[in-house]
Amino acid sequence: MNLQLNGKVVVITGPAKGMGRAVSLAFAAEGARLVLAGRDTAAIEPVAEEVRALGAEALVVKCDMAQASQTQALAAAALAEFGQVDVLVNVAGGSGPIGKTGWETTQEEFDEIVQLNMTGSFNTMRAVVPGMIERRSGKIVNVGGTFGMRGRAGRMAYSASKWGLRGITKSFALEVGEFGINVNCVAPGMVDGPRFRDKVCANMASKLGISPEEAATRHAADYALKRVSLDSDIANACLFLASDVSRQITGVDLPVDGGWALL
Repeated sequence: MNLQLNGKVVVITGPAKGMGRAVSLAFAAEGARLVLAGRDTAAIEPVAEEVRALGAEALVVKCDMAQASQTQALAAAALAEFGQVDVLVNVAGGSGPIGKTGWETTQEEFDEIVQLNMTGSFNTMRAVVPGMIERRSGKIVNVGGTFGMRGRAGRMAYSASKWGLRGITKSFALEVGEFGINVNCVAPGMVDGPRFRDKVCANMASKLGISPEEAATRHAADYALKRVSLDSDIANACLFLASDVSRQITGVDLPVDGGWALL
């Protein structure tokens, strides 16, 4: 299937590793022109080189998404380089405290994850939407999480931030739909990688006195498909929602979790 993303200008936040890297390479393989944004440009540059090796263009922009002035500068840099922004994919975010109850979570921990997972996406959306409205076209994909659909003991702050991102997504979708702009949310479950192995599995292993490998197996057992998602699964969902194949879909949460959120 031709997703018709060739030549599209795609802003991706949090592209340095994990899902962000996978999303960046997936769009590059489709021929998109990429604007890769994050606080650590040195960490992003290797991904930009991978993108260029695939024959795609890549602009790296230093940006703290929690700062509105920097997201406005990000949008301006994209316009100066490529003339427009067709797609925004908000991958940047964090996991927050793991294994802490709500009453054990500090205000500082709560505020930090809300800034990362909600304010950052809000700021980037505000920055690119006016141009999309002017052209009456655009796609926004926010990467949320299934803990923002069901809640999770020991992950209150993270869960709250992802619930909030869902509200931002749905409200924007209702507001900009008349201008031909789709706004959706991809909701990954556990995604295999360093964060899952070194934080989530390590926490479970410590509590239950089992190995991290056994912890990973236990997590997989919770899902209908009995496997943990890969970065590429999330990237493929982002491609779908960024393309006109999904032109009649907006304001939705798309779980990519092997069937956990439905259980």
